[in-house]
Amino acid sequence: MSTAAIPGAPLPVRTPGSRARGRHRRPERPEVPAGSPALVLAVPADAGPESRPVVDELLSIVRSEQPGIEAAAAYLTVSESAQDAVTVAELLAQATNAGYPAPVVVPLLTGPHGRLAELAEVAAAAGSPVTDALGPHPLLAEAVHVRLSEAGLARADRARLFAITTAADGIVLTVVGGEEAATAAGITGVLLAARLAVPVVAAALDVPGSVVAAVEHLRATGSQRPALAPLVIGPEADPELLATAAEETGCPSAAPLGAYPTVGQLIAGIYMAELPPAAPVEEPVEEQPAG
Repeated sequence: MSTAAIPGAPLPVRTPGSRARGRHRRPERPEVPAGSPALVLAVPADAGPESRPVVDELLSIVRSEQPGIEAAAAYLTVSESAQDAVTVAELLAQATNAGYPAPVVVPLLTGPHGRLAELAEVAAAAGSPVTDALGPHPLLAEAVHVRLSEAGLARADRARLFAITTAADGIVLTVVGGEEAATAAGITGVLLAARLAVPVVAAALDVPGSVVAAVEHLRATGSQRPALAPLVIGPEADPELLATAAEETGCPSAAPLGAYPTVGQLIAGIYMAELPPAAPVEEPVEEQPAG
């Protein structure tokens, strides 16, 4: 199913580059089997000027990461100002009407979220499978680490021994999706703590008092410079929640994950894991000469 054949698809399919040569070349990734369903990146937000650039860049990363992938983004809701965007329901219906295999729906979420049930209902009506969210995963911990280092709140590499006076000595991993999302983020928090060698706790931005309580816990256990680290990609979180959390706690905050490359890698990997295994190639049997 070609993305170009999907009305409203924001970007054309990127043609994979030629394979690098030499012993130091990047390992070749498995190809998408012919006839595989398309990937629909489901964004649990409205298509707007803040969400579109992040989503489009992630699609570009996914296409460059996985040769032959056919991917498009769709939103749960589309405002009148985003006329070239499509909803998940519209995109899945277009695939069905065109006779294509039911696309694989990958939620653009790092964990549990209130709109997952709505997405599952829309996908079920079209006969499309919905994968799990992107997290918890070590690649998300890596992305959070990088965003902290970009904000001057963590060392970029623990092997470097120079000190950063603004580095945080405790991290609150902020999520959206309520207490369920905060609990699920605990695993990524453990992975992040191992990378930073500082305590990490998770808190829900959309639960009143949750982030403040997490910061107070870190301070009570000895942290003098706690910081906030959003475990959100961006479109799924209200920017006001992020700003309010920083204001209420008085803590510096890293930026959301956005279109960090490992997020695109996760999307491609989750899609590939959903595809049925390729049929084994049978080796021809050589006939033995009559003896």
